[in-house]
Amino acid sequence: MLKQLTQIHTCEEVIKKSTFISIVAPVVSAEEAKAFLSKHSQSDVTHNCWAYKVGQVYRFNDDGEPSGTAGKPILNAIEGQGFDNTVALVIRHYGGIKLGTGGLMRAYGGGVSRCLQAADFEIMQDMSELIFKVPFAYIQAIHNLASNIQAEILSEDFDEQGAIIIVKLLTEKIEICVKKAVNLSKGQIQLIEE
Repeated sequence: MLKQLTQIHTCEEVIKKSTFISIVAPVVSAEEAKAFLSKHSQSDVTHNCWAYKVGQVYRFNDDGEPSGTAGKPILNAIEGQGFDNTVALVIRHYGGIKLGTGGLMRAYGGGVSRCLQAADFEIMQDMSELIFKVPFAYIQAIHNLASNIQAEILSEDFDEQGAIIIVKLLTEKIEICVKKAVNLSKGQIQLIEE
């Protein structure tokens, strides 16, 4: 069961005189994550280390810290806390005391973990996509069915026979959707794949 943030959350902690500011936020795309990072990164600090995860897409950056000590621990914190559609930025103001690789990993990963634990979130619904081959006569019926079960029509590709329609819906509603589509069209609507 994945979680997603409902709003931006910030935490700050001082570790051996260095100040670590963790900012976590909900995002729906890599582009949105990059926009967040460019907006919130600070140019006058020692490091802006970050990671984001949106579905299967993830990136992380150590921003000058020793390789593997910042970005990867931040990503591990996002995944370890069970979050998706999340960007995390940790801004470090260096305080003059070296933390060592283990200390850095704990500071970056631990800071983001604690920030996520304190943030407001919601459980993400498990979504799936179905692809239907729909004759012209039943296109409106599929639209009606989709709105009745709170599904979303993602795309329609028309050809001579009708349309290939991709529907996004709660995974738990797949069976009812397929059954209703077949029944209302007396078998004319075909499920291509799920």
